[in-house]
Amino acid sequence: MANEEWGPLAGLIGTWEGDKGLDVSFHNEEGKVGETPYFERTTFKPFGPVANGRQELYGLDYRTAAWRKGEEHLNPFHTEVGYWLWDAANNQVFRCFMVPRGSTIIAGGTADASAGEFTMSAKLGVLSYGILSNQYLDENAKTTSYDVTIKVDGESFSYDETTVYEHYLSKEPIMHTDRNTLTLVSRDA
Repeated sequence: MANEEWGPLAGLIGTWEGDKGLDVSFHNEEGKVGETPYFERTTFKPFGPVANGRQELYGLDYRTAAWRKGEEHLNPFHTEVGYWLWDAANNQVFRCFMVPRGSTIIAGGTADASAGEFTMSAKLGVLSYGILSNQYLDENAKTTSYDVTIKVDGESFSYDETTVYEHYLSKEPIMHTDRNTLTLVSRDA
């Protein structure tokens, strides 16, 4: 399989691990924003092409899980499943994912096929690159935007993401940030 078909996603194929994660989010138990250092494992498996009429996509099926530092052998505090997709004809890279709290995001952006860094965004209320939540979250912790910057550099991959949401206990929007640098464990996904 020729990896150039995956454009800027090609360097992500494989299994990655990183223990430099930092989650800054609202901690419901404490009623305030706090920090959680974490360990993460992510696997990207290539597939494609997928034909949508004249559109042809190549993608990565991905799964990620994050554990609080020191709890790596317990249940993860965060998981995601989804797809990262590349539309070469339109230079569009996008990520479709769901978290088990009942939120789904399709974030996207423009990138060159050889880009080692790219950004994807989503906004609430738009039909392309948007955000959906279950009824409870929509009423109590409504996500209004999502932005992520990805950097792929050979044997390492990092991300810096911000999810903005309106929490019923806060008068101001909350900036939930996550960042980590992961190292390639295996190219076999």
